[in-house]
Amino acid sequence: MLHLDRVGVRLGSFTLSADWQAAAGERLAVIGPSGGGKSTLLMAIAGFVALAEGRVLWQGRDLGPMAPGERPVSILFQDQNLFPHLTLRENLGLGLSPRLRLGPRDRERIEAALERVGLSGLGDARPGRLSGGQQGRAALARALLRARPILLLDEPFAALGPALKSEMLTLVAEIAAETQATVLMVTHDPEDTRRFAGRTVLVAEGLAQPPRETEALFADPPPALRHYLGT
Repeated sequence: MLHLDRVGVRLGSFTLSADWQAAAGERLAVIGPSGGGKSTLLMAIAGFVALAEGRVLWQGRDLGPMAPGERPVSILFQDQNLFPHLTLRENLGLGLSPRLRLGPRDRERIEAALERVGLSGLGDARPGRLSGGQQGRAALARALLRARPILLLDEPFAALGPALKSEMLTLVAEIAAETQATVLMVTHDPEDTRRFAGRTVLVAEGLAQPPRETEALFADPPPALRHYLGT
């Protein structure tokens, strides 16, 4: 279980608070106005933003003393965070060994991950040769190799067209089901929210609200969500 225990973040005049739980293996959407704190919420869980108060717990363990790389977390950003000077195979290898000290079993796992996301045969390509959809698949393959139980998605597919984005969300859902990862996905698209997540976190006015059933949230949106949606 992921537990945000009376979490508080302060960045200058900006504050964000959260106090709720998500079950292991659950898929949550995170939605709300720009600048409301959606990315900050993910960065706090990942350890890139310090907490002013409270704790982030995973399975009862306080993640506070742990550096970002030590946490049971993988995070995907919109730019996919692929290194342009490395091959696709090497970029994936970083998910297993930051120094790329890879043994035969590691290389087998990399090839299997490439095949799983539809990139078999592209291991020697560099990111600049890949389409946006292929780069997204590569980032997912690296997350698959890391096999961390918490997967955070900060709009990694926002630049893709509707059909390709839908394909990528389906792939994320499949990988999450295979790995039993808890997934938090930031999105600005209500339809993505409905397709992907059984519950949704609304982030607005300095509060990451407790998750609500997605359909119920959109059927009876609070004022902040109505304003965001323009309804």
